[in-house]
Amino acid sequence: MTTPLELPVLFLHDQVAPPGMTLPIALDDEARAAVDAARAAGSEQLLLAPRIDDTYPTVGAIATIEQVGRMPNGGPAAVLRATDRARIGRGVAGPGAALWVEAEVIEPSEPTERTHELATDYKRLVVATLKQRNAWQVIDHVESTTDPHALADLAGWAPYLTPQQRNQLLAEPDVDRRLETLITWTGDHLAEQEVSDKIATDVREGMEKNQREFLLRQQLDAIRKELGENEPEGADDYRSRVEAADLPDTVREAALREVGKLERSSEQSPEGGWIRTWLDTVLELPWNEKTSDRTDITAAREVLDADHYGLDDVKDRIVEYLAVRARRAERGLEVIGGRGSGAVLALVGPPGVGKTSLGESVARALDRKFVRVALGGVRDEAEIRGHRRTYVGALPGRIVRAIKEAGSMNPVVLLDEIDKVGSDFRGDPAAALLEVLDPAQNHTFRDHYLELDLDLSDVVFIATANTLETVPSALLDRMELVALDGYTDNEKVAIAETHLLPRQLERAALTTEDVTIDESALREMAGDYTREAGMRQMERLIGKILRKVATNLATGTAEPPVQVTEDDLVGYLGRPRFTPESVERTAVPGVATGLAVTGMGGDVLFIEAARPAARADSSEDMAGEPHLILTGQLGDVMKESAQIALSYLRAHGSEHGIDTSALTGPIHLHVPAGATPKDGPSAGVTMVTAFASLATGHPVRSEVGMTGEVTLNGRVLPIGGVKQKLLAAQRAGLTTVFIPKRNEPDLDDVPDEVRDALDIRPVSDVADIIAAVLEDAATHSTHDAA
Repeated sequence: MTTPLELPVLFLHDQVAPPGMTLPIALDDEARAAVDAARAAGSEQLLLAPRIDDTYPTVGAIATIEQVGRMPNGGPAAVLRATDRARIGRGVAGPGAALWVEAEVIEPSEPTERTHELATDYKRLVVATLKQRNAWQVIDHVESTTDPHALADLAGWAPYLTPQQRNQLLAEPDVDRRLETLITWTGDHLAEQEVSDKIATDVREGMEKNQREFLLRQQLDAIRKELGENEPEGADDYRSRVEAADLPDTVREAALREVGKLERSSEQSPEGGWIRTWLDTVLELPWNEKTSDRTDITAAREVLDADHYGLDDVKDRIVEYLAVRARRAERGLEVIGGRGSGAVLALVGPPGVGKTSLGESVARALDRKFVRVALGGVRDEAEIRGHRRTYVGALPGRIVRAIKEAGSMNPVVLLDEIDKVGSDFRGDPAAALLEVLDPAQNHTFRDHYLELDLDLSDVVFIATANTLETVPSALLDRMELVALDGYTDNEKVAIAETHLLPRQLERAALTTEDVTIDESALREMAGDYTREAGMRQMERLIGKILRKVATNLATGTAEPPVQVTEDDLVGYLGRPRFTPESVERTAVPGVATGLAVTGMGGDVLFIEAARPAARADSSEDMAGEPHLILTGQLGDVMKESAQIALSYLRAHGSEHGIDTSALTGPIHLHVPAGATPKDGPSAGVTMVTAFASLATGHPVRSEVGMTGEVTLNGRVLPIGGVKQKLLAAQRAGLTTVFIPKRNEPDLDDVPDEVRDALDIRPVSDVADIIAAVLEDAATHSTHDAA
């Protein structure tokens, strides 16, 4: 027999806490006294005694104080967890103002085979009850409970049990009798609930159906009366419309089959609504409608040149397309529904270079309809291919809707932001675009909603993207890539004068008689106020200047004409935001200037290396193995480049007059800005140069930038984005740039003014870079003295 425990009592009014229940208790005077007494005794335990109908309880639950704190409303509270049943004995003396009693723990009996059978039956009833309430998380908890005692005590949470019933269960020590009682009560509740739900469902469905049908029929009759239509549109009307429409033979046959289904279906059948919607969609598509292409090639090129400055690659491709189509038409070689007669272009470049607006210019040059399909954030495959007709609210995909919106079968369709397409459990929209953008397959494109072959071979698809990293390679293989790498300062000034300034003058309700902006001011804005590949920020600054001029003219502080010069920019725009920083950043050894490409275009990258002081407790390898610390949110490829660069110098540094002992111990490599993730192998030569500068103590020449992947033997491997990197080098004020020897053919795409402004040196060995870019000690001392 167990020794009785002496515990403070906390009475629960109209509430029962069986073992296993955790409950919060508001601390009124009585509850606070019991909790304080339990904590003062050091046991952190008290007895929860239910007071039901004001009767004195004989059985309670021993509870442990889990936490003391406050309720959301600020009132004091405690969280208690009931652990064991206990018989309540005589009162005893105890500390504090609480009532103390003796409590004898009721040990749970060993479950028998019958106990497990009863537990299984009760669990089945509880799960059925919870399914009616859609309490799936609670079902998982019940299913995972295997102890019959714990399962029976879960009834303390049952909302359909009264406090008296819960108290009866608490007072019953035998688990078999508790389970038998619970099976009876739960079965009665389940049967009563099923009857109530069935009655309520039948009544609600009957009333809603009758009321809805009556209301809709009354409204339909009133609408027809107002329109003067005595007979509703039925299958006969659709049959006549299909027969009168200009449809291909296969489409007409499919449409007439659906009309036959409509004739055989009743008006109340939901299938009739699906068929009508499908027939309306088919009849609205321009199956045999096409616009005539512009045959004047010179005029088409003039349209492209008038809308956009530069971008010769894409303009040449469109003119070539027009020239081939004109010759085929001249020789009678055009075939309706032929393969590969359309064009699929992918314009890739940083934001603001004119990719989206170029699609409208192409449509104007071809004299075709234009429609834009925004793909940014699309994650559902059905957005491209359409939904099956069996789904409620099914619609055709965006491609079919674009053709319907254009009103012709040969529009220019701009697939905007194709690199922002996502994928999830609903499918991969990029994979659905494979058939759309394949010139050898899209003459039989099949939308899930239409289930008819749609000829897209004469559509000019133009896709735009900021980066190719997120575009699947299979999709890229189906498109002709045209890179728009950004504009030089001269091009920016020309675009600002011919396009941006006239547009902003119109928006500000100004004319050239009111205000002019000098070319020198535009050049200063392009060089020191914006450092971007595109033109969006440049246009914003022009708009800002014109708004200030309009304000000055309205307030009388200025008289027309206002001439904005380079010296006036500080007053209109503030101080320049971008100034050359290469001299300052590379003034100390261990810093080298690299070149990178981001989604926003080319940029310079300062790579910093330093030797932190070794700790006294450091367990550094006695063989001199360095501990390389990498920071700056570097990707795996860039981290490997750092390891390769350090290994190369430790193996071959002595060949270049570098003391490799300076590269032992901990070395820290950091690539600002630390908040921007970075990855790729093209910073390899820059890391080698930074480590070499650190080891020799000679800083890197401030006017030098470099890019290239490096191997363990010092070979410089080719990289991508040469044009964008050289444009960034020019913007940053660099004068000498080292690039891989195998990237020398890429210089043909670089504008002449950039090649003239930069001393571009192709190299195949990183040793050539080290020998050329490190300042000697004398020069460095002179710089320090200066």
